[in-house]
Amino acid sequence: MVEMIRTSLRDSKATRWFALVLVSLTMLSAYFFVDVMAPLQSLVEHQLKWTGSQYGFFSGSEYVLNVCGFLLVSGIILDKMGIRFTGLVSTGIMVLGGLIKLYGLSATFNDGGFGYSFLGSFFQSIPPSVKMASIGYAIFGIGVEMCGITVSRAIVKWFKGKELALAMGMEMATARMGAAVAFFFSAKMAGMKEGAVGVGNLMTPIYFGLALLSIGFLTFLVYTFVDAKLDKQEGEAGTGEPEEGFHFSDLLKIATNKGFWLISLLCVLFYSGVFPFLKYAVNMMQNKLGISAQAGGNIAALLPVGTIILTPIVGYFLDTKGKGATIMIFGAGLMTIAHLIFAFAPLNMALAIVAIVILGIAFSLVPASMWPSVPKIVEERYLGSAYALVFLIQNLGLMAVPMIIGLVRDKTNPGVAERLAAGDATAIYNYTIPMMIFAGLGICAMFLGWLLVREDKAKGYGLEKANK
Repeated sequence: MVEMIRTSLRDSKATRWFALVLVSLTMLSAYFFVDVMAPLQSLVEHQLKWTGSQYGFFSGSEYVLNVCGFLLVSGIILDKMGIRFTGLVSTGIMVLGGLIKLYGLSATFNDGGFGYSFLGSFFQSIPPSVKMASIGYAIFGIGVEMCGITVSRAIVKWFKGKELALAMGMEMATARMGAAVAFFFSAKMAGMKEGAVGVGNLMTPIYFGLALLSIGFLTFLVYTFVDAKLDKQEGEAGTGEPEEGFHFSDLLKIATNKGFWLISLLCVLFYSGVFPFLKYAVNMMQNKLGISAQAGGNIAALLPVGTIILTPIVGYFLDTKGKGATIMIFGAGLMTIAHLIFAFAPLNMALAIVAIVILGIAFSLVPASMWPSVPKIVEERYLGSAYALVFLIQNLGLMAVPMIIGLVRDKTNPGVAERLAAGDATAIYNYTIPMMIFAGLGICAMFLGWLLVREDKAKGYGLEKANK
Protein backbone atom coordinates (compact mmCIF):
# COMPACT_ATOMS: atom_id res chain seq x y z
CA MET A 1 0.00 0.00 0.00
CA VAL A 2 2.85 2.38 0.88
CA GLU A 3 4.47 1.73 -2.50
CA MET A 4 1.21 2.60 -4.25
CA ILE A 5 0.98 5.85 -2.32
CA ARG A 6 4.57 6.78 -3.15
CA THR A 7 3.93 6.15 -6.82
CA SER A 8 1.11 8.68 -6.74
CA LEU A 9 3.33 11.56 -5.52
CA ARG A 10 7.14 11.45 -5.33
CA ASP A 11 7.26 8.97 -8.21
CA SER A 12 4.69 10.94 -10.16
CA LYS A 13 6.54 13.15 -12.65
CA ALA A 14 3.67 15.62 -12.83
CA THR A 15 3.57 16.14 -9.06
CA ARG A 16 7.28 16.45 -8.40
CA TRP A 17 7.77 18.82 -11.34
CA PHE A 18 4.79 20.89 -10.18
CA ALA A 19 6.45 21.16 -6.77
CA LEU A 20 9.65 22.25 -8.52
CA VAL A 21 7.81 24.96 -10.47
CA LEU A 22 6.36 26.42 -7.27
CA VAL A 23 9.67 26.73 -5.39
CA SER A 24 11.46 27.91 -8.55
CA LEU A 25 9.03 30.80 -8.96
CA THR A 26 9.78 31.83 -5.38
CA MET A 27 13.49 31.95 -6.20
CA LEU A 28 12.80 33.86 -9.43
CA SER A 29 11.23 36.65 -7.41
CA ALA A 30 14.18 36.67 -5.00
CA TYR A 31 16.80 36.83 -7.77
CA PHE A 32 15.03 39.78 -9.40
CA PHE A 33 15.18 41.71 -6.15
CA VAL A 34 18.85 40.78 -5.64
CA ASP A 35 19.89 42.32 -8.98
CA VAL A 36 17.32 45.07 -9.48
CA MET A 37 19.76 47.78 -8.32
CA ALA A 38 22.71 46.77 -10.52
CA PRO A 39 21.58 48.63 -13.67
CA LEU A 40 20.62 51.61 -11.49
CA GLN A 41 24.07 52.21 -9.99
CA SER A 42 24.76 55.41 -11.93
CA LEU A 43 21.28 56.70 -11.08
CA VAL A 44 21.88 56.06 -7.38
CA GLU A 45 25.26 57.76 -7.50
CA HIS A 46 23.73 60.87 -9.07
CA GLN A 47 20.41 61.15 -7.23
CA LEU A 48 21.42 59.91 -3.76
CA LYS A 49 25.09 61.01 -4.03
CA TRP A 50 26.48 57.56 -3.20
CA THR A 51 30.15 56.87 -3.93
CA GLY A 52 31.45 53.59 -5.36
CA SER A 53 32.58 52.52 -1.89
CA GLN A 54 29.15 53.25 -0.46
CA TYR A 55 27.48 51.31 -3.26
CA GLY A 56 29.88 48.44 -2.53
CA PHE A 57 28.98 48.63 1.16
CA PHE A 58 25.30 48.42 0.27
CA SER A 59 25.87 45.52 -2.16
CA GLY A 60 27.81 43.54 0.43
CA SER A 61 25.29 44.25 3.18
CA GLU A 62 23.01 41.51 1.82
CA TYR A 63 25.34 38.95 3.36
CA VAL A 64 26.45 40.65 6.59
CA LEU A 65 23.93 39.07 8.97
CA ASN A 66 24.31 35.67 7.34
CA VAL A 67 28.04 35.56 7.95
CA CYS A 68 27.40 36.67 11.54
CA GLY A 69 25.67 33.34 12.11
CA PHE A 70 22.13 33.71 10.83
CA LEU A 71 22.72 31.35 7.93
CA LEU A 72 23.93 28.60 10.23
CA VAL A 73 20.86 29.19 12.39
CA SER A 74 18.77 28.91 9.22
CA GLY A 75 20.23 25.48 8.51
CA ILE A 76 19.53 24.29 12.04
CA ILE A 77 15.96 25.60 11.81
CA LEU A 78 15.55 23.76 8.51
CA ASP A 79 16.79 20.47 9.98
CA LYS A 80 14.67 20.82 13.14
CA MET A 81 11.47 22.44 11.79
CA GLY A 82 11.32 21.18 8.23
CA ILE A 83 10.89 22.62 4.76
CA ARG A 84 7.43 24.13 5.08
CA PHE A 85 7.99 26.18 8.24
CA THR A 86 11.44 27.39 7.15
CA GLY A 87 10.24 28.30 3.66
CA LEU A 88 7.34 30.42 4.88
CA VAL A 89 9.53 32.19 7.44
CA SER A 90 12.22 32.89 4.86
CA THR A 91 9.83 34.31 2.24
CA GLY A 92 8.21 36.50 4.89
CA ILE A 93 11.63 37.83 5.91
CA MET A 94 12.41 38.64 2.27
CA VAL A 95 9.27 40.77 2.00
CA LEU A 96 10.07 42.56 5.28
CA GLY A 97 13.64 43.31 4.21
CA GLY A 98 12.43 44.49 0.82
CA LEU A 99 10.05 46.96 2.46
CA ILE A 100 12.83 48.43 4.62
CA LYS A 101 15.20 48.71 1.66
CA LEU A 102 12.51 50.46 -0.37
CA TYR A 103 11.90 52.89 2.50
CA GLY A 104 15.61 53.69 2.76
CA LEU A 105 15.75 54.66 -0.92
CA SER A 106 12.49 56.61 -0.93
CA ALA A 107 11.98 60.37 -0.89
CA THR A 108 9.87 59.93 2.25
CA PHE A 109 12.92 58.75 4.19
CA ASN A 110 15.46 61.03 2.54
CA ASP A 111 13.33 64.12 3.20
CA GLY A 112 13.77 63.52 6.93
CA GLY A 113 11.45 60.58 7.55
CA PHE A 114 11.45 58.25 10.54
CA GLY A 115 14.97 57.15 11.41
CA TYR A 116 16.77 59.63 9.15
CA SER A 117 18.12 61.84 11.96
CA PHE A 118 19.16 58.86 14.08
CA LEU A 119 21.04 57.13 11.25
CA GLY A 120 22.69 60.43 10.36
CA SER A 121 24.02 60.90 13.88
CA PHE A 122 26.83 58.32 13.61
CA PHE A 123 29.34 57.31 10.91
CA GLN A 124 28.45 60.54 9.18
CA SER A 125 30.63 59.75 6.17
CA ILE A 126 27.96 57.22 5.16
CA PRO A 127 24.61 58.79 4.15
CA PRO A 128 21.50 57.68 6.08
CA SER A 129 20.00 56.31 2.84
CA VAL A 130 22.93 53.87 2.51
CA LYS A 131 22.48 52.72 6.10
CA MET A 132 18.70 52.22 5.97
CA ALA A 133 18.79 50.53 2.55
CA SER A 134 21.62 48.29 3.78
CA ILE A 135 19.65 47.30 6.90
CA GLY A 136 16.75 46.27 4.69
CA TYR A 137 19.04 44.48 2.25
CA ALA A 138 20.72 42.60 5.11
CA ILE A 139 17.35 41.43 6.46
CA PHE A 140 16.32 40.45 2.93
CA GLY A 141 19.62 38.57 2.69
CA ILE A 142 18.69 36.39 5.67
CA GLY A 143 15.47 35.46 3.93
CA VAL A 144 16.90 34.79 0.48
CA GLU A 145 19.72 32.56 1.74
CA MET A 146 17.38 30.71 4.12
CA CYS A 147 15.01 30.21 1.22
CA GLY A 148 17.88 29.03 -0.99
CA ILE A 149 18.90 26.20 1.33
CA THR A 150 15.25 25.31 1.90
CA VAL A 151 14.60 25.02 -1.82
CA SER A 152 17.74 22.93 -2.26
CA ARG A 153 16.56 20.59 0.49
CA ALA A 154 13.09 20.42 -1.08
CA ILE A 155 14.53 19.45 -4.46
CA VAL A 156 16.64 16.71 -2.90
CA LYS A 157 13.51 15.45 -1.10
CA TRP A 158 11.52 15.16 -4.32
CA PHE A 159 14.24 14.21 -6.83
CA LYS A 160 16.96 12.18 -5.07
CA GLY A 161 17.64 9.06 -7.13
CA LYS A 162 15.77 10.62 -10.04
CA GLU A 163 16.53 13.71 -12.16
CA LEU A 164 18.29 15.53 -9.30
CA ALA A 165 20.85 17.55 -11.27
CA LEU A 166 18.32 18.35 -13.98
CA ALA A 167 15.81 19.53 -11.36
CA MET A 168 18.42 21.71 -9.64
CA GLY A 169 19.46 23.03 -13.02
CA MET A 170 15.88 23.90 -13.91
CA GLU A 171 15.41 25.68 -10.57
CA MET A 172 18.60 27.68 -11.08
CA ALA A 173 17.58 28.50 -14.65
CA THR A 174 14.17 29.74 -13.51
CA ALA A 175 15.70 31.79 -10.71
CA ARG A 176 18.12 33.40 -13.14
CA MET A 177 15.20 34.45 -15.30
CA GLY A 178 14.52 36.85 -12.44
CA ALA A 179 18.04 38.23 -12.73
CA ALA A 180 17.70 38.48 -16.52
CA VAL A 181 14.47 40.47 -16.18
CA ALA A 182 16.21 42.80 -13.72
CA PHE A 183 19.12 43.46 -16.09
CA PHE A 184 16.94 43.80 -19.18
CA PHE A 185 14.18 45.97 -17.77
CA SER A 186 15.27 47.65 -14.52
CA ALA A 187 16.79 50.70 -16.23
CA LYS A 188 13.86 50.84 -18.65
CA MET A 189 11.33 50.71 -15.81
CA ALA A 190 13.23 53.55 -14.13
CA GLY A 191 13.01 55.63 -17.32
CA MET A 192 16.78 56.01 -17.70
CA LYS A 193 17.80 57.40 -21.09
CA GLU A 194 21.12 57.58 -22.88
CA GLY A 195 22.77 60.97 -22.47
CA ALA A 196 20.40 62.04 -19.68
CA VAL A 197 22.71 61.78 -16.66
CA GLY A 198 20.92 61.05 -13.39
CA VAL A 199 17.44 61.14 -14.95
CA GLY A 200 14.94 58.43 -13.98
CA ASN A 201 12.59 57.16 -11.28
CA LEU A 202 14.66 54.94 -9.01
CA MET A 203 11.65 53.60 -7.09
CA THR A 204 9.56 52.08 -9.92
CA PRO A 205 11.66 48.89 -10.36
CA ILE A 206 11.98 48.56 -6.57
CA TYR A 207 8.18 48.60 -6.20
CA PHE A 208 7.94 45.99 -8.95
CA GLY A 209 10.50 43.83 -7.15
CA LEU A 210 8.55 44.03 -3.91
CA ALA A 211 5.39 42.92 -5.73
CA LEU A 212 7.31 39.92 -7.12
CA LEU A 213 8.52 38.99 -3.62
CA SER A 214 4.90 38.94 -2.45
CA ILE A 215 4.00 36.60 -5.31
CA GLY A 216 6.97 34.41 -4.39
CA PHE A 217 5.59 34.12 -0.85
CA LEU A 218 2.26 32.95 -2.25
CA THR A 219 3.81 30.33 -4.54
CA PHE A 220 5.72 28.83 -1.62
CA LEU A 221 2.51 28.84 0.41
CA VAL A 222 0.92 26.69 -2.31
CA TYR A 223 3.99 24.40 -2.22
CA THR A 224 3.48 23.74 1.50
CA PHE A 225 0.15 22.03 0.76
CA VAL A 226 1.78 19.74 -1.82
CA ASP A 227 4.65 18.96 0.56
CA ALA A 228 2.28 18.24 3.46
CA LYS A 229 0.33 15.81 1.29
CA LEU A 230 3.54 13.96 0.42
CA ASP A 231 4.50 13.65 4.09
CA LYS A 232 1.03 12.47 5.03
CA GLN A 233 0.87 9.86 2.29
CA GLU A 234 4.32 8.52 3.12
CA GLY A 235 3.30 8.03 6.75
CA GLU A 236 5.56 10.73 8.24
CA ALA A 237 4.54 12.86 11.17
CA GLY A 238 3.16 15.59 8.95
CA THR A 239 5.54 18.25 10.25
CA GLY A 240 8.11 17.97 7.49
CA GLU A 241 10.83 16.93 9.95
CA PRO A 242 13.56 14.49 8.88
CA GLU A 243 13.41 10.92 10.08
CA GLU A 244 16.38 11.42 12.40
CA GLY A 245 16.51 14.59 14.49
CA PHE A 246 19.30 17.11 14.14
CA HIS A 247 22.12 17.06 16.68
CA PHE A 248 24.82 19.71 17.11
CA SER A 249 27.40 16.94 16.90
CA ASP A 250 26.43 16.63 13.24
CA LEU A 251 28.14 19.97 12.58
CA LEU A 252 31.43 18.43 13.68
CA LYS A 253 30.94 15.59 11.22
CA ILE A 254 30.45 18.10 8.44
CA ALA A 255 33.35 20.31 9.52
CA THR A 256 35.82 17.40 9.59
CA ASN A 257 34.97 16.33 6.03
CA LYS A 258 37.77 17.41 3.68
CA GLY A 259 35.59 16.98 0.58
CA PHE A 260 32.99 19.30 2.09
CA TRP A 261 35.60 22.03 2.65
CA LEU A 262 37.00 21.73 -0.86
CA ILE A 263 33.60 22.09 -2.47
CA SER A 264 32.68 24.95 -0.10
CA LEU A 265 35.84 26.93 -0.85
CA LEU A 266 35.45 26.33 -4.57
CA CYS A 267 31.89 27.59 -4.20
CA VAL A 268 32.89 30.85 -2.49
CA LEU A 269 35.64 31.59 -5.00
CA PHE A 270 33.48 30.89 -8.03
CA TYR A 271 30.37 32.71 -6.84
CA SER A 272 32.51 35.67 -5.71
CA GLY A 273 33.68 35.95 -9.30
CA VAL A 274 30.12 36.08 -10.66
CA PHE A 275 27.56 37.76 -8.36
CA PRO A 276 29.79 40.66 -7.19
CA PHE A 277 30.86 41.11 -10.82
CA LEU A 278 27.22 41.50 -11.82
CA LYS A 279 26.83 44.25 -9.23
CA TYR A 280 29.39 46.28 -11.21
CA ALA A 281 29.02 44.84 -14.72
CA VAL A 282 26.61 47.45 -16.04
CA ASN A 283 28.63 50.37 -14.70
CA MET A 284 31.85 48.79 -15.99
CA MET A 285 30.42 48.56 -19.51
CA GLN A 286 29.06 52.10 -19.30
CA ASN A 287 32.58 53.30 -18.53
CA LYS A 288 34.51 51.03 -20.89
CA LEU A 289 32.15 51.23 -23.86
CA GLY A 290 30.47 54.59 -23.32
CA ILE A 291 27.00 53.04 -23.54
CA SER A 292 23.79 53.67 -21.60
CA ALA A 293 22.77 51.80 -18.46
CA GLN A 294 20.01 50.09 -20.42
CA ALA A 295 22.42 48.88 -23.11
CA GLY A 296 24.86 47.70 -20.44
CA GLY A 297 22.04 45.92 -18.67
CA ASN A 298 21.07 44.16 -21.90
CA ILE A 299 24.62 42.82 -22.27
CA ALA A 300 24.85 41.74 -18.63
CA ALA A 301 21.45 40.04 -18.93
CA LEU A 302 22.90 37.64 -21.50
CA LEU A 303 24.68 35.87 -18.64
CA PRO A 304 21.55 34.65 -16.83
CA VAL A 305 19.72 34.17 -20.14
CA GLY A 306 22.46 31.84 -21.34
CA THR A 307 22.32 29.83 -18.13
CA ILE A 308 18.56 29.41 -18.52
CA ILE A 309 19.24 27.38 -21.66
CA LEU A 310 22.46 25.62 -20.70
CA THR A 311 21.96 24.72 -17.02
CA PRO A 312 19.22 22.11 -17.60
CA ILE A 313 21.32 20.56 -20.39
CA VAL A 314 24.31 20.33 -18.06
CA GLY A 315 22.03 18.85 -15.39
CA TYR A 316 20.80 16.15 -17.77
CA PHE A 317 24.41 15.30 -18.70
CA LEU A 318 25.36 15.01 -15.01
CA ASP A 319 22.36 12.78 -14.29
CA THR A 320 23.21 10.41 -17.12
CA LYS A 321 27.00 10.69 -17.63
CA GLY A 322 28.53 12.31 -14.52
CA LYS A 323 31.95 14.06 -14.50
CA GLY A 324 30.78 16.65 -11.96
CA ALA A 325 34.19 17.51 -10.47
CA THR A 326 35.86 17.80 -13.87
CA ILE A 327 33.10 20.12 -15.08
CA MET A 328 33.72 22.40 -12.06
CA ILE A 329 37.36 22.83 -13.09
CA PHE A 330 36.43 23.61 -16.67
CA GLY A 331 33.81 26.13 -15.57
CA ALA A 332 36.26 27.94 -13.29
CA GLY A 333 38.70 28.16 -16.20
CA LEU A 334 36.07 29.75 -18.42
CA MET A 335 35.29 32.30 -15.71
CA THR A 336 38.98 33.25 -15.59
CA ILE A 337 39.11 33.74 -19.35
CA ALA A 338 36.01 35.96 -19.32
CA HIS A 339 37.40 38.29 -16.65
CA LEU A 340 40.80 38.50 -18.35
CA ILE A 341 39.01 39.68 -21.50
CA PHE A 342 37.27 42.41 -19.53
CA ALA A 343 40.56 43.36 -17.87
CA PHE A 344 42.96 43.51 -20.82
CA ALA A 345 41.22 43.20 -24.20
CA PRO A 346 40.40 46.29 -26.30
CA LEU A 347 36.74 45.99 -25.42
CA ASN A 348 33.92 46.64 -27.87
CA MET A 349 30.26 45.57 -27.90
CA ALA A 350 30.93 42.29 -29.72
CA LEU A 351 33.81 41.27 -27.46
CA ALA A 352 31.85 42.23 -24.34
CA ILE A 353 29.03 39.94 -25.49
CA VAL A 354 31.52 37.12 -26.14
CA ALA A 355 32.99 37.51 -22.64
CA ILE A 356 29.54 37.53 -21.03
CA VAL A 357 28.55 34.41 -22.97
CA ILE A 358 31.73 32.65 -21.81
CA LEU A 359 30.98 33.66 -18.22
CA GLY A 360 27.39 32.45 -18.70
CA ILE A 361 28.64 29.04 -19.84
CA ALA A 362 30.84 28.87 -16.74
CA PHE A 363 27.88 29.85 -14.59
CA SER A 364 25.92 26.97 -16.12
CA LEU A 365 28.65 24.39 -15.57
CA VAL A 366 29.81 24.97 -12.00
CA PRO A 367 26.57 25.42 -9.99
CA ALA A 368 24.80 22.65 -11.93
CA SER A 369 27.57 20.21 -11.00
CA MET A 370 28.35 21.58 -7.52
CA TRP A 371 24.97 21.60 -5.75
CA PRO A 372 23.99 17.98 -6.61
CA SER A 373 27.46 16.94 -5.39
CA VAL A 374 26.80 18.03 -1.79
CA PRO A 375 24.38 15.10 -1.05
CA LYS A 376 27.12 12.73 -2.25
CA ILE A 377 29.52 14.09 0.37
CA VAL A 378 27.28 14.44 3.45
CA GLU A 379 24.45 12.39 4.91
CA GLU A 380 20.91 13.49 4.06
CA ARG A 381 19.79 13.81 7.69
CA TYR A 382 21.94 16.92 8.18
CA LEU A 383 21.84 18.11 4.59
CA GLY A 384 20.10 21.34 5.64
CA SER A 385 23.00 22.27 7.90
CA ALA A 386 25.51 21.23 5.24
CA TYR A 387 23.90 23.50 2.66
CA ALA A 388 23.73 26.25 5.27
CA LEU A 389 27.47 25.95 5.95
CA VAL A 390 28.23 26.07 2.22
CA PHE A 391 26.03 29.15 1.85
CA LEU A 392 27.64 30.71 4.95
CA ILE A 393 31.12 30.29 3.52
CA GLN A 394 29.85 31.54 0.15
CA ASN A 395 28.31 34.58 1.82
CA LEU A 396 31.66 35.56 3.33
CA GLY A 397 32.94 36.12 -0.19
CA LEU A 398 29.74 37.66 -1.48
CA MET A 399 29.82 40.15 1.39
CA ALA A 400 33.51 41.03 1.20
CA VAL A 401 34.19 41.08 -2.55
CA PRO A 402 31.70 43.84 -3.54
CA MET A 403 33.09 46.01 -0.74
CA ILE A 404 36.66 45.30 -1.84
CA ILE A 405 35.84 46.02 -5.48
CA GLY A 406 34.16 49.30 -4.55
CA LEU A 407 37.15 50.39 -2.49
CA VAL A 408 39.67 49.32 -5.15
CA ARG A 409 37.71 51.09 -7.88
CA ASP A 410 37.65 54.34 -5.90
CA LYS A 411 41.32 54.11 -4.84
CA THR A 412 42.50 53.44 -8.39
CA ASN A 413 40.31 56.23 -9.78
CA PRO A 414 40.86 59.21 -7.45
CA GLY A 415 38.46 62.11 -7.85
CA VAL A 416 36.07 60.37 -10.26
CA ALA A 417 33.28 59.89 -7.70
CA GLU A 418 33.38 63.59 -6.78
CA ARG A 419 33.27 64.64 -10.45
CA LEU A 420 30.29 62.39 -11.13
CA ALA A 421 28.45 63.68 -8.05
CA ALA A 422 29.03 67.21 -9.37
CA GLY A 423 27.39 66.25 -12.67
CA ASP A 424 30.52 65.79 -14.83
CA ALA A 425 29.36 63.28 -17.46
CA THR A 426 32.90 62.94 -18.87
CA ALA A 427 34.31 61.31 -15.71
CA ILE A 428 34.90 57.55 -16.16
CA TYR A 429 36.20 54.69 -14.04
CA ASN A 430 39.02 52.35 -15.06
CA TYR A 431 38.01 48.78 -14.17
CA THR A 432 41.25 46.93 -15.03
CA ILE A 433 42.32 46.14 -11.45
CA PRO A 434 38.84 44.99 -10.31
CA MET A 435 38.63 42.63 -13.30
CA MET A 436 42.07 41.22 -12.45
CA ILE A 437 40.80 40.47 -8.95
CA PHE A 438 37.86 38.55 -10.41
CA ALA A 439 40.20 36.60 -12.72
CA GLY A 440 42.40 35.68 -9.75
CA LEU A 441 39.38 34.16 -8.00
CA GLY A 442 38.83 31.93 -11.04
CA ILE A 443 42.42 30.69 -11.01
CA CYS A 444 42.14 29.75 -7.33
CA ALA A 445 38.82 27.96 -8.01
CA MET A 446 40.47 25.86 -10.72
CA PHE A 447 43.14 24.72 -8.25
CA LEU A 448 40.53 23.73 -5.67
CA GLY A 449 38.64 21.80 -8.36
CA TRP A 450 41.78 19.81 -9.08
CA LEU A 451 42.15 19.02 -5.38
CA LEU A 452 38.49 17.95 -5.27
CA VAL A 453 39.06 15.47 -8.12
CA ARG A 454 41.95 13.97 -6.16
CA GLU A 455 39.85 13.74 -3.00
CA ASP A 456 37.01 12.10 -4.89
CA LYS A 457 39.37 9.41 -6.19
CA ALA A 458 40.68 8.81 -2.68
CA LYS A 459 37.32 8.73 -0.85
CA GLY A 460 35.01 7.44 -3.58
CA TYR A 461 32.28 10.07 -3.20
CA GLY A 462 31.10 9.40 -6.73
CA LEU A 463 31.36 13.01 -7.90
CA GLU A 464 32.39 11.80 -11.36
CA LYS A 465 29.55 9.25 -11.53
CA ALA A 466 26.07 9.77 -12.93
CA ASN A 467 23.38 10.87 -10.47
CA LYS A 468 20.71 8.44 -11.67
